[in-house]
Amino acid sequence: MKNKLEMQLWKFSKRVAALAGAAWFAGCAVGPDYHRPAALPGTNAVPAKFGDVSITNEWKTAEPAAQLPRGAWWNIYADAELDRLEILAASNNQQIAVAVANFDQARAAVKVAQANFFPQISANPSATRQRTSANASPIGNNNGNTGGSHTYNTFNVSADASWELDVFGRVRRLTESSRAQFAASADDLASLKLSIQAEVAMDYFTLRSLDAQSEFLSQTVVAYQRALDLTQNRRKSGIADELDVAEAETQLRTARAQIPATDLQRAQTRHALAVLCGQAATTFALTPETVGSTNLPAIPLSVPSEWLESRPDISAAERRMAAANANVGVATAAFYPRILLNGSGGFLSISASTLFNSPSQLWAVGPTLQLPIFTGGANRAQLASAKAADNGAVATYRQTVLTAFQDVEDQLAAQHYLADQLDEEVAALTSARQALAIANNRYKSGVEQYLDVIVAQTTELTHEQTVIQLHGQRLATSVSLIKSLGAGRKIDGLRDNK
Repeated sequence: MKNKLEMQLWKFSKRVAALAGAAWFAGCAVGPDYHRPAALPGTNAVPAKFGDVSITNEWKTAEPAAQLPRGAWWNIYADAELDRLEILAASNNQQIAVAVANFDQARAAVKVAQANFFPQISANPSATRQRTSANASPIGNNNGNTGGSHTYNTFNVSADASWELDVFGRVRRLTESSRAQFAASADDLASLKLSIQAEVAMDYFTLRSLDAQSEFLSQTVVAYQRALDLTQNRRKSGIADELDVAEAETQLRTARAQIPATDLQRAQTRHALAVLCGQAATTFALTPETVGSTNLPAIPLSVPSEWLESRPDISAAERRMAAANANVGVATAAFYPRILLNGSGGFLSISASTLFNSPSQLWAVGPTLQLPIFTGGANRAQLASAKAADNGAVATYRQTVLTAFQDVEDQLAAQHYLADQLDEEVAALTSARQALAIANNRYKSGVEQYLDVIVAQTTELTHEQTVIQLHGQRLATSVSLIKSLGAGRKIDGLRDNK
């Protein structure tokens, strides 16, 4: 009778396993399968090009491609010092170290989810010595006392196994979600690296611009000092008066006062660059006697929108949509039964010498069916939460795409209008230099007052500083544009502009 029952139980277990395996291989996973939604609300395509001056009626479906190699995109500036700083940041930046740790954590989470595809086996060896209670025995003696106590050993060497048959795809959806999260963490790492690289380049160009401004102010102070000396000599000769001397001295001290303010900005920018490179701000400095780059990438007025596919933040948002979609499947699977195959076996004996004898063997095998009957609405609430999270992920993805379009358009516009502004400022600087030369000559000839020279000097100084700042801004903005385009391999074509 016992053997017959065991055979029936074994046949039932095999039947359940066969049915579950057939369902698993058929790919029956409950919940929605992932399909990438439209990148923009109300449409399934994006404009073919960026740039207000070149909008067309062409469209292209968004296909995130953050996996495109970026490489050392900053090489287009041909600046050895920038190359050195980028290498330092790549190896020493602590924000990148945190992102790498998060990436490793996400990779481990995938392995944890995948482990559910395999049987879970645990061993439970034990050795105990125990004494039974004499008062617990139901057999008493003539005096009303219970039977005597017993002391004995128990030796147990056994193992338990459990395997969930993923009939309705709960484990597959969990693995799908963890894989998508892992891919998103990889994109997050790439996004952070790109942000750090861009910030290093922008801070570097800003620092170079501030260095140029400081050097120019120092030269200006020397020139103003000569002008003051000249004015003082003219006063001694009776050609100039005290007012001219006072105005010249005021102009000199005004120029000197700008140097500490500029040096403060230089120090703060250098300290920020040090942190990005993982260096102590106290000792960090650029390599002496190096010349900053003036190579500006050739930025077109419009670029293909497919370049946007290289942006890792868009790819990360898209992968999080996939993860949220898979989580809907996980929540849906909670409404369906879970089938587990359980088994245990080993040896049990009261004597160590007979532990591994044949009569000491024990085993058990059979399926377990877990069917949710009443959960107080928990499963429905979890499904509603998963669907809401999925809708939020879709909205976040679309917002990321919209923000990316704005980012690129802003940087293209900045490149265009800064170039126009620089052209006008260079022309204005040329005129201001001519006006200053004329004012100096007329003052020396006694035709004009020194106030006219002061006005000309102030105008020339303002335009000179603006031109230096604009050169730095254009370099920094070109970095922002490259970053906004994801710094993909097509960026290599942006070279050799003025």
